[in-house]
Amino acid sequence: MSEISDTSRPATIHGLRADHGTVPVAAHWSFGRKLLAFLGPGYLVAVGYMDPGNWATSLAGGSKFGYTLLSVVLLSSLTAILLQALAARLAVATGKDLAETCRETLPAPINLLLFFLAEIAIIATDIAEVIGTAIGLQLLFGWPLPIGIAVTALDALLILALQRYGFRTIEAVVIGVLALITFCFVVEIALAKPDWNAVFPGLMPSSTILTNPEMLYLALGILGATVMPHNLYLHSGIVQTRVLGTTPKARKESLTFATIDSTVALCFAFLINASILILSAATFHANGKTDIAELSDAHALLEPLLGTSLAPILFAIALIGCGLNATVTATLAGQIVFEGFLKIAFRPWVQRLVTRLIAVGPAAFVAFYYGNEGATKLLVFSQVVLSLQLPFAIVPLVIFTASKKRMGALVAPRAVTALAGLIAIVIIGLNVTLVMGALG
Repeated sequence: MSEISDTSRPATIHGLRADHGTVPVAAHWSFGRKLLAFLGPGYLVAVGYMDPGNWATSLAGGSKFGYTLLSVVLLSSLTAILLQALAARLAVATGKDLAETCRETLPAPINLLLFFLAEIAIIATDIAEVIGTAIGLQLLFGWPLPIGIAVTALDALLILALQRYGFRTIEAVVIGVLALITFCFVVEIALAKPDWNAVFPGLMPSSTILTNPEMLYLALGILGATVMPHNLYLHSGIVQTRVLGTTPKARKESLTFATIDSTVALCFAFLINASILILSAATFHANGKTDIAELSDAHALLEPLLGTSLAPILFAIALIGCGLNATVTATLAGQIVFEGFLKIAFRPWVQRLVTRLIAVGPAAFVAFYYGNEGATKLLVFSQVVLSLQLPFAIVPLVIFTASKKRMGALVAPRAVTALAGLIAIVIIGLNVTLVMGALG
């Protein structure tokens, strides 16, 4: 028998859950066809790992410290691969997302706390998207920053309109924009001509990252921009847009395909994030420009340093593309968080517009009073906020996926649980170090 989705869904289902099981997967299909059916959610998750917040932290890190922080990008990406695989495992094994599982498992006060922290993470992500996209519009079209910010208040509504045409349409649009971003960076790296003999040693961790406060701050910013807490909620929700099957064998097969999808997509995201830092190190650090703190500074210096007007144009286009793509991530994650934690399915445009307006407030204030410099600093700070929120999403995920009673045959292997637990401890330790350093 083939396992095809039942598209006659009850009229009472609202929000993102209305898309659950709408992408068919038949048991008799070949391996390749099933894999293609599962490809998509991983790329929606991956674009959240290359949003404008990544640009700010990676450009600052590359210009200031050369290739040294490449190791942080690599370790953050490996961490993301492991944690997103756990999020997919939870969804496939239980048929529930991380927010929903928290609501059904944890005491109400803790559940409410986690909801507010998840919302803070989404707002922090939104701030990065608002500022990054607005800066991109300013660089490409010359629009004043406040006008660009006003425009971004409405861009999410265009994404929500795509949901009318099915979840596959959203995935196709995101992957199309991702292809454009990739093209831009391939050309940029070719123009920058990095010293590859210096690039590869940068992938090895350095103890100076822990002893240099400025480097640690940027490292945590990269971590927060790469391993994003709301993406754990997102992935555990959108995996369920596929027909996951009902038998143990079908569920295990679904987990395999979902894991391949997210792993390949996140490897791709690593290449993009590494490219941003490599571009910064090869173009700015190598030419003595070690204080690139603003996206506009980077844009202005690309043409004289690389010798072509094409470089800054591609830079701006890729930045706008990353901002728009990341908007999809925050939009869908916001729906999942609201529906899961509160069991409330607002109309998506209402939920999204409220979240975006909350983000626009501080972004507009900083842009108006402090200009591009203040906006870029807020960008980096928003990524550090995400790092501080990470443990509150990771710890419940690790606990839930380690439960044999909850997960059944798909319970996470002990080695995976131990490694994920160690990651949580390390992140908590780094956050404590950062906070203590700030207080001291």
